[in-house]
Amino acid sequence: MPKMKTKSSCKKRFKITATGRIKAGQAGKRHGMIKRTTKFIRDARGTTTLAKADEKIIKPMMPYAR
Repeated sequence: MPKMKTKSSCKKRFKITATGRIKAGQAGKRHGMIKRTTKFIRDARGTTTLAKADEKIIKPMMPYAR
């Protein structure tokens, strides 16, 4: 059986936490920050964990992630 391939777009964007959740950067902070509220910018700092439904999409694309 050949090795499974990891999706290149996923390995660049996501990491797996020790508990098996998927960590990703916050969305919506690339441009147009003037129209965003200060609260939005503050809350969108750092990284976040994906929802369970989104995890089901990403995990098959990263078969060897630990």
